[in-house]
Amino acid sequence: MFKQLIIAALLAAAGHASHAAAADVEAILKKADSFRLPDASAQLDTLVQTFKDGKPDKEKRYQVLVRPGGKSLVLSRSPGEAGQKVLMSGDDFWLLVPGSARPLRITPMQKLLGEASTGDIANMTWAGDYSGAVVRELEVDGVLCLELALAALRKSISYQRVVLHVAKSDYRPVHADLFAASDRKIKQARYGVETRNGRTSVTRMTLIDEIQTSRETQVHVQSNKPRQFGDELFNPMYLSRNDVAP
Repeated sequence: MFKQLIIAALLAAAGHASHAAAADVEAILKKADSFRLPDASAQLDTLVQTFKDGKPDKEKRYQVLVRPGGKSLVLSRSPGEAGQKVLMSGDDFWLLVPGSARPLRITPMQKLLGEASTGDIANMTWAGDYSGAVVRELEVDGVLCLELALAALRKSISYQRVVLHVAKSDYRPVHADLFAASDRKIKQARYGVETRNGRTSVTRMTLIDEIQTSRETQVHVQSNKPRQFGDELFNPMYLSRNDVAP
């Protein structure tokens, strides 16, 4: 009986440790997300640039409106693409093109420019979309990091597996390896942070193509400010009939 009690106690302790570890990972991911999206409802003015063999190639500008509940609206602000919109609502993505009577269903991997896809620009969260575990400590780009192995919670998520490196000191994102459903690594992401108006946030994401290694895409968040939006801006049928002012 005594031996059975010891085994039961050890199993209970292991269960509590596992639960605590899962809770710790969730807290880490929420903190990492807060560096990318400091405000639950916000407007981000974004510049996307592509480089080939280290030289500037193309660039496009977007205005991204995000709100709680996994909703994002990406508005094109580049000449030649005026009025084009991409809406994300949960796992559903739509492309809205001027002159088209109906919104078009797309995937989060649909490219906007270079390696920047709708899922990269829109409101994807690690805490809401992934589960995982802390694997080890290591140095990445001169920063002592925790390495997390993340698995997507749903098949509709852009990257089904992510190896994420966050700074051990404050859990800011530093680097990520991004894997497709086939488990092939398709991109690397490197995150640059900056302090603006007293707040530290991710202002640059560099996407490195693992297939065409000569290509690189940089996503610059030029401004990030809290803002509230009406429900109609996240309704695909409303957006198909109405433009959205800057």
